Amino acid sequence: MVTKPIKKEFVRDRFSEVLLGRQSVRRFDSSVKIPREELQEMISEATSAPSACNLQSWHFVVVETPEGKEKAKSVLMPFNHPQLETCSAMVFVLGDTRSYLSYRDVWNKAAEEGRITPEKRDEVFKTFLPLYEHATKDFLVMDATIDSSMVAMQLMLIARAHGYETNPIAGYAADKVAATFGLDPERYVPVVAVAIGKGTEKPIDSQRYNAEELTQFI
Repeated sequence: MVTKPIKKEFVRDRFSEVLLGRQSVRRFDSSVKIPREELQEMISEATSAPSACNLQSWHFVVVETPEGKEKAKSVLMPFNHPQLETCSAMVFVLGDTRSYLSYRDVWNKAAEEGRITPEKRDEVFKTFLPLYEHATKDFLVMDATIDSSMVAMQLMLIARAHGYETNPIAGYAADKVAATFGLDPERYVPVVAVAIGKGTEKPIDSQRYNAEELTQFI
């Protein structure tokens, strides 16, 4: 398991500005090119998101080249083309339904490095691992979707901290996404695409529903 670098300073470093100021932007400055190294850095920071049993059941396809954008355009619904055409990059976040295949390696390494005891590792292998090895496809899809949803939300906040805006997109041919990007459609489940770039428009000031009406205390 690789230790992720944590950025010490952000362009936007006030939590309230990052969280409460995030809005969906649909048009970006197409002249702005985010360096590949920074895109990778943002994804690395986003993967500090939680995941079930630390499986980290996510996979990222970063679309940033003209060729990549043509592939993405073939699966996106037309009303999402402006985001694709103007963003610096569009990151497709997919759930990995077979991430558990690396589970033993991850926890064995943790035990070897002294971060957990061998007893704790064996406990993990006896409790969590069998749940995934014998799980139904529906369970694995649901689990990977939850993990990927959390990392996608974290990616949008990280991007804003880096000084960019985002737009989450689910308007695409879900049954074609994995194969279009050369991935196994039986393993990888598309969850959301995130357009990232420098915004050039004022986002719609959307209103939130009254949280009190949506909350139940028991």
